[in-house]
Amino acid sequence: MAADGRKHILAIGGGALMPRETLPLYFEQAMRLSGKPRPRMCVLNTAEGDSPAATVRFYDRLADGPAEVRHLALFPMPNVADPEDFLLSQDVIWVGGGSVANMLAVWRVHGLDDVFRKAWNAGVVLLGSSAGGICWFEGGTTDSFGPVLRPFTDGLGMLKGSYCPHYESEARRRPLFQRLVQDGTLPDGFACDDGVAVHFVDDEPAEVVADRPEGRAYSVRRGQDGDVVESALPVRFLGASE
Repeated sequence: MAADGRKHILAIGGGALMPRETLPLYFEQAMRLSGKPRPRMCVLNTAEGDSPAATVRFYDRLADGPAEVRHLALFPMPNVADPEDFLLSQDVIWVGGGSVANMLAVWRVHGLDDVFRKAWNAGVVLLGSSAGGICWFEGGTTDSFGPVLRPFTDGLGMLKGSYCPHYESEARRRPLFQRLVQDGTLPDGFACDDGVAVHFVDDEPAEVVADRPEGRAYSVRRGQDGDVVESALPVRFLGASE
């Protein structure tokens, strides 16, 4: 259970493991939310096909942090006897980027779609980047199906609306997301650039946070006249002095 007894999801727009010598700021934030001096933290790299290199990279980046880090792999078979029990025993769960469509297909085969909802309701802090940000919503934009970006409409739906990562770092993301919201393919949603996250508390967006001072995020919705409306959101830099 999170320290405040509420549910938390941080959906990051990408680039969460940007080069830095210290623990990534999002991980520090998630650990604080857990309220535990040494939180149990699970890393999932399903979206990269459980790439051993990706898993080692996360262990390396988190080695100097206060968390007790483990990972859940599903290829070629789960690396723990009971994935549900394992995930529900964690304080923080991190979901990496890659193919959101493939990741959710594999999760559903193993029944993890229901497990993540249980973990969220139990107060486990959830966070993820790119595919790991889209997955909690109803849908978003993805390159899961090839190099040409396409809509993805089969998210877990734990959070209402849609999500677009890499909004300003990938030139095709912004116009596609706006078009998909305008024509109703995707519901109204949020768009974050790399290094920026929407922090949801329970079912509602509480704030936008960033690991770099210049980070930007937007709400994107279909207006009453049918035009798309993009609105910049206030962003709090996680590295600012309290």
